Amino acid sequence: MAELATIARPYAEALFKAAVETGADLDGTADWVEELAAIAATPQVQEVAASPKVTDDQVYDLITGVARSALPSLAQNFLRTLIANGRLAALPEIAAQFRARVNEHKGSSDAVVYSAFPLDEAALADLRPVLEKRFGRKLNLSVQLDPALIGGIRVVVGDEVLDTSVKARLEQMKAALTA
Repeated sequence: MAELATIARPYAEALFKAAVETGADLDGTADWVEELAAIAATPQVQEVAASPKVTDDQVYDLITGVARSALPSLAQNFLRTLIANGRLAALPEIAAQFRARVNEHKGSSDAVVYSAFPLDEAALADLRPVLEKRFGRKLNLSVQLDPALIGGIRVVVGDEVLDTSVKARLEQMKAALTA
């Protein structure tokens, strides 16, 4: 949705600049932006926010009431600005663009490691330098289970994919045999 991305960009940039200027922890800021985005993306919150009978303060109170912890003043001001400007629906895109901006600032990327089986911290620690060398940058790894892979892993970094899963190898063999 290009329009939403266009709307979100100035908000993400302004939040990034404000976080840097105030000396806020960028990862901590990204965490609360992502938490607020998850809350704002729920259909119930969207329905309440879209209602003409509900005030901006009531929407703000609803979102902050659902948040796991107290929000810093930067978060409170940012959320109030989004609500006042009717941009709450853009919050998930703002969070994604903010995280990308933080990663760019740090010279890293988010990576999702799909695995058929749970990976413990030791395995992830062994895997990290191999993947960082392969992709040529520092990676923020997260793991998701995907039993359909049968074995091995599939790593997604932006639009790059490294697939060493058993499922991928079987599909390659199938393609070679039927060709």
